[in-house]
Amino acid sequence: MTFDEWKKSVPHAITNDSLWRVEAYRLSLFLADLSMIDFPQLIKRRPTWSHADQLLRSTAAISSDIAEGYSRGTGKDRAKFFEYALGSARESRDWYYKARTSLSESAVQHRIDLLTQIIRLLIRMVDTERKTNKRLLSASINNQQSP
Repeated sequence: MTFDEWKKSVPHAITNDSLWRVEAYRLSLFLADLSMIDFPQLIKRRPTWSHADQLLRSTAAISSDIAEGYSRGTGKDRAKFFEYALGSARESRDWYYKARTSLSESAVQHRIDLLTQIIRLLIRMVDTERKTNKRLLSASINNQQSP
């Protein structure tokens, strides 16, 4: 399934939300659905049973943490949840690497590339939110020092 094919299946309640504009969120939802497709392949082999569970949990956590962070009001709170999403994305990439013996090489490479893209986006998002928090803190301090 391609990203464009997948987008057509996403309910309007999700695509009409302003959160949908966040690229990392869209990609992480897509990845979560792909991991559901990969799950049966992993569960077939006893050595990768635990990989399947961990993979589903970690991929699902990425979009959930992005959504939680997006709903926060301050840069500091947003950054914290975006950092959680970043951790889950890195964990997911690790689980996909470990599952490579049970999935096709092209599927694993696609998922790892997708996760690397999500990780890069999240690093920028965390950095942006941290800078926003620093600007707000600096402005607050400057306002307190004014007579």
